[in-house]
Amino acid sequence: MHEISRVEMSSIPQPSITKLFTSFLRLGATAFGGPAMVAYIRKMVVEKNRWLDAETFGEGVALCQMIPGATAMQTAAYVGLKTRGVIGAIASFVGFGLPAFFLMIVFASLYASTHTIPTVVSVFNGLQAIIVAIIANATISFGKRTVNDWRSIVIASIAAALFGLYVNPIFVILVAAVWGLALVKTKQPNPLHPVSIQALSYTKPILLILSSSAIALVLLFFLNRTLFNLAVLMFRIDLFAFGGGFASVPLMFHEVVEVHNWMDKMTFVNGIVLGQVTPGPIVITATFIGYLLCGLPGGVIATISIFLPSFIIVVGISPFFSRLRISPYFNKILEGILCSFVGLLFAVTIRFALNVHWDLVHILLASSALVALLLKVDILWIVLIGTIISVIMFI
Repeated sequence: MHEISRVEMSSIPQPSITKLFTSFLRLGATAFGGPAMVAYIRKMVVEKNRWLDAETFGEGVALCQMIPGATAMQTAAYVGLKTRGVIGAIASFVGFGLPAFFLMIVFASLYASTHTIPTVVSVFNGLQAIIVAIIANATISFGKRTVNDWRSIVIASIAAALFGLYVNPIFVILVAAVWGLALVKTKQPNPLHPVSIQALSYTKPILLILSSSAIALVLLFFLNRTLFNLAVLMFRIDLFAFGGGFASVPLMFHEVVEVHNWMDKMTFVNGIVLGQVTPGPIVITATFIGYLLCGLPGGVIATISIFLPSFIIVVGISPFFSRLRISPYFNKILEGILCSFVGLLFAVTIRFALNVHWDLVHILLASSALVALLLKVDILWIVLIGTIISVIMFI
């Protein structure tokens, strides 16, 4: 498919705020597989709607992988930021995360009243195989555009191995950056790439968000100390979640179960299971924790707190990150980081596949879903049909 250039971008109207919100809301309803959804965001943004060119989108993926937080959520915010500014970033970010939030609130409510977690897991039993197909397709799709010579294959393979061994994601990204600097061919910077800093136009909205957050924390401190502690904890977890949502799980477990004793180990594990079988990043488990701790207010505050810091970082760093693109050496580093993202997707594919109980039904589901995805069938239909089959086969 033809990919839009920077010259062509100037003649294409950018999406409205409503269009951004509804597009990401629809995509968020099928956002299984964590970082794998970046490939589907790219398909919607670069190939289908042509809101961004391929180079700008790739730049955003590299940025979102380098900073803490859920990569797919941050990529959604980056797209909104580049197309419609801070308001666009909020619209795409919230739209993408809402389906996961509402589903987790429903599941947490059911769990709190009936503890029917086995039924919920059974419904999504077959869907786990389809999630593997979704991630595998994302690996293929993103890999075809990024891994195209022996140098990029080496970097992606090293990254995949390191991610598979659970090496600290920051170290993996640094290794990929060094290998990129050493192996990737030097590219001349695109003279059409904008080098003006947009930071000033983002300063007021960022300051408003920061001041509002500070005021909210002060109010919580005096009105409800438990909610205050919950918010601060989720803030801290998000700031240290380098490598995506999975990196936050051990820290979340330590703080919630061992330090604060807000729930027992089995309840926390059930929340993680729900975080995997619902769309969106696995850190949506924070919603489950907050709801069981303080009801709906707890669920809302935990959700906002687990995503807000990384959102602010994306908005604040993006314009400065763009300016670095005039350096050919920085572009080499960027290519290395993008190759490491392919390695991450491959490692996540293997990790999810190992958690599936493979039998004939699961194999057929995964194979059929992968073929359908390769044939460009809309992911929403694949997930809906997969859910219906799971209900029929596994209840």
